[in-house]
Order: sequence, then structure tokens, then C-alpha cells
Amino acid sequence: MTDTDDDRIKTGIDGLDSILNGGLRRNSTVLVSGNPGTGKSILGAQYLDHGVREHGEGGVYLTFEETQEDVIEAAESIGMEEWREHVENDDIIVYDKMDLLEETDFSQSLVRILDDIDSDSYSRLVMDSLTMFQMFFESEQEKRTYLLKLIDILKHNGFTSLLVQESQETFPDRDIGLEEFLTDGNIYLAQTPTKSGTNRYIWVAKMRKQEINTHVFPMEIGDGGVRIHDNAAEFSYMSGEDVDMGNEPGGGRGGL
Repeated sequence: MTDTDDDRIKTGIDGLDSILNGGLRRNSTVLVSGNPGTGKSILGAQYLDHGVREHGEGGVYLTFEETQEDVIEAAESIGMEEWREHVENDDIIVYDKMDLLEETDFSQSLVRILDDIDSDSYSRLVMDSLTMFQMFFESEQEKRTYLLKLIDILKHNGFTSLLVQESQETFPDRDIGLEEFLTDGNIYLAQTPTKSGTNRYIWVAKMRKQEINTHVFPMEIGDGGVRIHDNAAEFSYMSGEDVDMGNEPGGGRGGL
């Protein structure tokens, strides 16, 4: 299977596009999971910022928990100084919980919002978080129905989307959840305490229809956001000791 550059969306995350063998497949829906403080929202903000600055691709940020100003200030605090300008120029549109919950049916709210957006100008979307979205539904069947609706709506409108999800697992050691199964890709972020601080990691576990590197890689959060190191043997995500991680979850190249 050979992809052209037009088939891929560059994330702009230092080190991630090489793991993804060129970027995300255009029009895919990718789950970004991790426990609190692992950098999920920062990664999403970088993804939209890069699209505007480097590719002229507008972005949409859906948040159930924060206001537009909260989102802007969080991006600025990590060094993304042009985020406010992006929002003021409508290069990035932020919808908060008041916008998203205006209708009794969330899918109707989403359709209404996306109908107001010029799909030719906006191709990137971040939802923060899918965890809050799922809290509105009582049964697993209802969650499945609405998640499928959500993914269909995003794809129909031409978005390459990151869906942020809170997780209590360092890395999943349980049965695959509904959201992991239904989305096109799964990216996990984790952090573990050490004697000297905190080690952070990223694992791209699945991407449909593309080759990926499935090693666990060390990462850091600094000025400008998330940066991924290319040395997969730098840390142990369990103990913080120097060990070879080639046999941790994945451990090579793969794709679904």
C-alpha cells in the first residue's frame, strides 16, 4: 500500500509524524488517550496550530469543560503564542459546552455547528474530551450509537479528527474499549514518577490502513508543546530505569 503526500495530514508534533510514517491518514478519526496531565490537550492544540501556520488548514476545537479563553490561555502558556490570533482571525474556531449543549441531542448540535463552517477552509478537528461526551449517555448501546454518529458526521464533513479521552490506565492492560474499536487509530500518552521527576511516553498502538512504528517512545512537554524522542530504549515506562523497550506493547512496525 503506497500513500501520497495528499493522503496524509502532518500533525506537526516533533517526532510523531515519523512514527506515523508521514502523518495521519486524511479524514481519519483518532483516539488520544491518557491519564490526567499527560499532554493530550496540548497535543491537540499543537495539531491545530500547525495546520494553520504551516498548511493554511483551519481547525475546530470542541471543548466540554473549558471556555474559549481557557483554551487560548492554556495554549499560550506552553509557548503557542499565535493561538489567540488564530482564534481572532477565525483560523481556529472554539466551541465550548454552551455551544455544544444548546440542543437536547448532541448530534444535532454538532450538525448545526458544522453546517456553519466552510468545510473547504477547515479540515482539522479536536474534541476535548470524548470522556465528557460519553457521560451524557446511560447505556453502552446508546454510547455506541452516538459515537458512530459522531464519527460519521466528522468524516462526512471532511475532518481529520483527534478525540481526547481520559484514562486511568498507564497503558491499556484490559479488553479493548468501544471507542478504541470504533476509531481509526489509537494513541496513548502516559507518565510515571521517578526519583528525579516524571517520565512521559507515547505509544501509537493502531492506525488503520497505514504502516506505523509501534514502539513506546519517550516524550517531553516544553516550550512549544510535545516533543517525542526517537530513542525507544531511553526509559522504562514502569520503573524509570534504562532498559530496552523494544519488547513492550507493539515493539515494531504495524498497521491495521
